[in-house]
Amino acid sequence: MIKRSRFDGVVCTLRSPRKVALAVLLAFFCLPVALSAAQGGGKVQNAKPAAPPQKLMTGATQPAGAPEMTADDVSAFLDGVMPLQLRREDIAGAVIVVVKDGKILFAKGYGYANVEKRIPVSPDGTLFRPGSISKLFNWTSIMQQVEQGKLDLDRDVNDYLDFKIPPTFPKPITLRDIMTHTAGFEETAQELFVADAAHLTPLGDYVQAHLPERIFPPFTTPAYSNYATTLAGYILQRVSGEPFADYIDNHIFHPLGMMHCTVRQPLPDALKPLMSEGYSVASQPAKHFEFVEATPAGSSSVTGTDMARFMIAHLQDGQYEGTQILRPETARLMHSRQFSNLPDMNSMALGFYEESRNGHRIIGHAGDTDYFHSDLHLIPDQQVGFFVSYNSAGKGEISPRDAMWHAFLDRYYPYEPPTAAAVANAGEDAGLVSGRYLSSRRAQTTVLKVLNVLGEPKVFANAGNTISVDALKDLNGQPKKFEEIGPLMFREVHGQARIAFKRDDAGQLVMVIDYPFFVFQRSPGAENGTFNLWMIIFAIAMFVLTLLLWPVGALVRKHYGRPLNLTPQQRRLRLIVRLTCILDLVFLIAFVGFFSMAEKDIGILSPRFNPLLRIIQLVGWLGIFGTLAALYGAWQSWKERHWWLSRLGDTLIAVSCLGFVWFVFVWNMLHWSLRY
Repeated sequence: MIKRSRFDGVVCTLRSPRKVALAVLLAFFCLPVALSAAQGGGKVQNAKPAAPPQKLMTGATQPAGAPEMTADDVSAFLDGVMPLQLRREDIAGAVIVVVKDGKILFAKGYGYANVEKRIPVSPDGTLFRPGSISKLFNWTSIMQQVEQGKLDLDRDVNDYLDFKIPPTFPKPITLRDIMTHTAGFEETAQELFVADAAHLTPLGDYVQAHLPERIFPPFTTPAYSNYATTLAGYILQRVSGEPFADYIDNHIFHPLGMMHCTVRQPLPDALKPLMSEGYSVASQPAKHFEFVEATPAGSSSVTGTDMARFMIAHLQDGQYEGTQILRPETARLMHSRQFSNLPDMNSMALGFYEESRNGHRIIGHAGDTDYFHSDLHLIPDQQVGFFVSYNSAGKGEISPRDAMWHAFLDRYYPYEPPTAAAVANAGEDAGLVSGRYLSSRRAQTTVLKVLNVLGEPKVFANAGNTISVDALKDLNGQPKKFEEIGPLMFREVHGQARIAFKRDDAGQLVMVIDYPFFVFQRSPGAENGTFNLWMIIFAIAMFVLTLLLWPVGALVRKHYGRPLNLTPQQRRLRLIVRLTCILDLVFLIAFVGFFSMAEKDIGILSPRFNPLLRIIQLVGWLGIFGTLAALYGAWQSWKERHWWLSRLGDTLIAVSCLGFVWFVFVWNMLHWSLRY
């Protein structure tokens, strides 16, 4: 359920998983980590040695004189920033909790949980929807089953299921793959959210009905997957013998005293009065409660202070106030590096991901629904945790949570990046990496593939041997500039965000970013977004122009007494060609309209509406067959040596129809399967 609008402007794209169109991008060797023995002398099964920790920005300095992180100083700092941010971004309310050294250092609500009723946000009495941060409850539970020997991180997950994932690749999918988002599934959206509680289905039914295609071999290419997380939750339910919601209650929430948290939908009656409203912007009416069908991927509702207990438990190797939810070695394994796109870039841990900054290794997770936007960050070497959740999307011009988190780090852990040494071939490298890229978190085989055409970030070279990515913009709205600091490794000028490039097994460039749960692969020529967009825009323009000139031409000819001297066959052919233009336009408008309606009614993305989508596709097929008439008409025009302007017009119409055919087939718009 995660969404990082920083890059996609998104996915893709998008502010949430329903907007699968643009996926999220932003800017980011040593010694192996040894695992200590378990309490009582036991060991965690399948505990592979952790990958080496990230090499932090060596050579940099952390200036002295940073203010001490005390409750009073944090309060003064945040009180001076948050109210202004809420007003500027038109956000109704937010909660922030900071923990340090095993205790809550700061917890406060800002703004309103209900704007209309003027109910203020309370850190211990207001529920927020943390979206994909909910996954951490699922992952922690999985690790509990691993240390009990009921689950093996490296065993084929088919052994735990009552259905089979097809063997698309020789290597089977394991829980380690799923927890590092390297299972290789393509993106899905259908019934990720549903319109109301009546449409929620049992977990087992969901994972069997929505099994996506595998597009990457396991443990090779990160591609964030809500489905894979949900599959893991179903496995947890099967091996534990407890329904998923019961398990989370009994083994996470209740042991930690998180008494105002739940993954249940609809909310239990006792918690309903505590639920914050969700907003697009605070100046508009509140929205409805969002029902997440993929429960383990993001259905929880939590208070800020209860999340503090969860953060403290993870910072203290699985222990909170005498309660041990994970053995120390299990917690350390869960937090250790497991999959890295490049050795010096951030890595996936088991469920957590690295987001190191300001000279410190940081692990965490973000989460989004359409209306709630949250971040959880842990700084293990400082025993600090930070949780923030907003109940509004806001204006979307910046990422408020990023701005807040970075300001917090800069205040208490000021940092000066090292000066980059000049790279001899920086200009050549800037040209080499320029081009368009596709997110690995994408729909590849379904009708949703068409959304990729809007979500291809463009890398381009600047003067001075720097590069920029069009979707990565600074607070001033201009693309950030990145300078090369090592072989195909770029860092933001006067900043810390990093981009690196590597070659895959086929020799193609792959763009690696600071967020390790997906990468960007060089767009193949046939799927180049710029080419495809201009082609379909040209086709649409020609269809519209043809239809506009159809009656206009008739009126002009009538006015001057110059009727068309056409045979009945020619008249029929001319009519069919113009009807083809109408069908092509109707198909494109209806297709876009169908998925656009999901913004107002997420229930549209349901098999219940597949008949409507099939009718839209039928219109598209009629347009495809009409292309034959357009091609025949152009051939006849040249064969019979019509007036040169007529030949040009007939040819342009035929070319436009061919462009339409190319576009709908390259982007799977007429794909037979309506499971997406």
